[in-house]
Amino acid sequence: MSEEKHVPEQLDLNDQMLVRREKLAQYEEDNIYPFGQRFVVQHKALQIKDEFRDFDGQPVVIAGRLMTIRSHGKTAFANLRDLSGDIQVYFRKDVMGEEDYKYVKMLDMGDIVGIEGHVFKTQKGEITVKVNKLTLLSKSLRPLPEKWHGLKDTELRYRQRYVDLIVNPSVRDTFVKRTKIVAKIREYLNSKQFMEVETPMMHAIPGGAAARPFITHHNALDIDIYMRISPELYLKRLIVGGLERVYEINRSFRNEGVSIRHNPEFTMMESYQAYGNFEDAIALTEGVVSYCAQEVLGTTKINYQGMDIDLTPPWNRITMQEGIKQYTGEDFDAIETLSEARAIADRLNVEYGEADGIGKIMNLCFEEYVEENLMQPTVVYGHPVEISPLAKQNREKPLTTERFEIFIYGRELANGYSELNDPIDQKQRFENQLKEREAGDDEAHRMDEDFVTALEYGLPPTAGLGIGVDRLVMFLTDSASIRDVLLFPLMKPEPVKAEEEESVEE
Repeated sequence: MSEEKHVPEQLDLNDQMLVRREKLAQYEEDNIYPFGQRFVVQHKALQIKDEFRDFDGQPVVIAGRLMTIRSHGKTAFANLRDLSGDIQVYFRKDVMGEEDYKYVKMLDMGDIVGIEGHVFKTQKGEITVKVNKLTLLSKSLRPLPEKWHGLKDTELRYRQRYVDLIVNPSVRDTFVKRTKIVAKIREYLNSKQFMEVETPMMHAIPGGAAARPFITHHNALDIDIYMRISPELYLKRLIVGGLERVYEINRSFRNEGVSIRHNPEFTMMESYQAYGNFEDAIALTEGVVSYCAQEVLGTTKINYQGMDIDLTPPWNRITMQEGIKQYTGEDFDAIETLSEARAIADRLNVEYGEADGIGKIMNLCFEEYVEENLMQPTVVYGHPVEISPLAKQNREKPLTTERFEIFIYGRELANGYSELNDPIDQKQRFENQLKEREAGDDEAHRMDEDFVTALEYGLPPTAGLGIGVDRLVMFLTDSASIRDVLLFPLMKPEPVKAEEEESVEE
């Protein structure tokens, strides 16, 4: 026990917190350390409930947080919550003894305790643990919020995720499922002989995607470096090196806005398969997603935000041009000039830049009119070369690439292609991207000479795939916002309080 005593009179506290500090001091006076030591947990709440016939009358040792307490003189009931769920515990003065039972009176909601007792079922049929011994493991000094459920200020839930996890079992369940989903992604890829690797998060040249990077500075080398926007170019270097099948599940960073679908720090799964093409990547996507759904949820038919969605392969397929024609009536397959593409955009009230070519304009029209309609899993393919600087050109349709995107509920889930492995073509596309940067597109790809050098040694035909793990978790947990599946999403700093501002000025 610490020799330092906690003095409640010196603290600016509300009434409930003050009472808890006084109890803290009482524990210390009784030589009981209120922030306990190691406790060997032997059983879980759900285990006891599911296997009651085996546990009835048997001794158990459990631990968790007290969520409710109801005292009735010489007896008390409490609800104890551990990771598996809740279970009722029952205190009796005549069982515990007067000296130990007095500490039951000092318990508060939120306290973390260890319980040793026997299992029984009450007259009302509730499975309960009758307490023989109580051990205080951590005194809660701050009351749990009473109106957290249905809290309208969702930002407070995200800022204080620790409270959210305590009081909302559904939130806890979401993150338990997230862990299972990531494990099943690994399980599926490992079964297909993919090897998990780790590549740098700090890049001298940001590449692998069209995005603004975060910039930092390395003092020892005196160089600017970038948080990666994608692991793609390093993973393809490994294919050049002969690893043949690799994948990585890790964070990427993009200096972009925050929305229900975007967080500047996010999790991607990227895989690369030597001797394959985009058809292999499509099949891999369908396999990963349907496998995770079946293994974690027990079905490939889910309900997301009130809509029934069938993840069973194979998924529907359309070209980008077919999608635009279906939802606007405009036919990009029939146009041959930039002026015709601009005319279509003008008719659809789609804004475009002076430097935008046919491919970019077509993509803008697709984003504006088609994406939101793709509710069931849909494979969109036939992307223009102009917006696909790392994808292999379609030899039968030279203006397009062997690239695809997967959309579910109007949202992009995955992106993949037959990788461009022609170093001469790749260098020319990098140079074209540099021209776009000079024209004002700060998301255009930069030149990466070392990557071109790697390609010159020989990259086999390769299928590449990227899946947004956060978005997959959103779909499989019926979460409306990406913040609901990130334990600690990026938040705007809270305003400094007036008294804090005065302190800073002083």
